[in-house]
Amino acid sequence: MYKNILLPTDGSPFSEKAIACGVNLAKALDARVTGVYVKPKLSTFEILNVYEPEVLWGPHEAEKAKQAMAHVDELDMALATKYLGLVERAAKEAGVASETLYVTGESPSAGIIKTASEKGCDLIFMGSHGRTGIAGVLLGSVTSKVLAHSHIPVLVHRC
Repeated sequence: MYKNILLPTDGSPFSEKAIACGVNLAKALDARVTGVYVKPKLSTFEILNVYEPEVLWGPHEAEKAKQAMAHVDELDMALATKYLGLVERAAKEAGVASETLYVTGESPSAGIIKTASEKGCDLIFMGSHGRTGIAGVLLGSVTSKVLAHSHIPVLVHRC
């Protein structure tokens, strides 16, 4: 049936529950898991980096801006490592083969779909908050976008 299950994570309690259930499913199917953390599109600091900070602020402030951008990158990597560590630990404890990836420069939904395709995943297993009404519309849903655009089957774990 399924041999490589993609487990996206954003570090939320919902994705943690989905990881645990996704790993259990992989174990039952004798499949492997691929964990992915997708860094959202450009942050404000990165947008400012596209435009030379020297032009916007002058040479003294530009150096401060560059240091701040480097710090943001370090924080992003630390979060990705922490969140992907949850996938690695759950897989190891269950005796399931795993791989993890940190993807940048994509919207979360596009990054998830692209990673699933590139890594040969045959199922995307992800959690959902289950927001409805105006909250669902205003906040948007990565899960909804993945469901709408993925050509790979998606199994949504309602948390």
